[in-house]
Amino acid sequence: MTAESTPRRRTGGRSAAVLASIRKAVEELISELGSDAITIPMVAERAGVNHSSIYRRWGDARTMINDLATYRLDPERSLPDTGDVRSDLAAWARELISHYSVPVNAAILRGGAAAAGESESDCLRDRRAEAAAFAARSGGTFSGDEVIDRVVAPIIYRVIFLPWTLSEIDAQAYVDEL
Repeated sequence: MTAESTPRRRTGGRSAAVLASIRKAVEELISELGSDAITIPMVAERAGVNHSSIYRRWGDARTMINDLATYRLDPERSLPDTGDVRSDLAAWARELISHYSVPVNAAILRGGAAAAGESESDCLRDRRAEAAAFAARSGGTFSGDEVIDRVVAPIIYRVIFLPWTLSEIDAQAYVDEL
């Protein structure tokens, strides 16, 4: 037997697998029961992990759902950038509509918004940052808040209150109004 000269680094493989199983369990449970019924012990059992691992990372079910709502629409993804702000905003709006047309994504958004309570949700914070990035581009004659009010808000309103109407949304019309 030979001794290794340097300790092995953990690659995160197990941690990544555990996180993936937790996310999958949350998505399944929200689809089946709705976000209000989700508890950490339920998620732990479904994911096959110890509930203390979940409590250690998130503390409570609301925080976990809020975090996972943000995860579902990755803030690190690149935004459309063709040089035409109007078409890039329309592509971004279509991405939001497409993403939230998936029932579990809509349910997680609703759960994340409820979990945030009176605080700004992580998901909203990410959309605000994206809207500000579009407003800062050359050719932008609007503010980030105007993007939120005229493009994002109508989409999110439908996701929360009228999800069956998402397919009727015309992203380009919202951008043209902006």
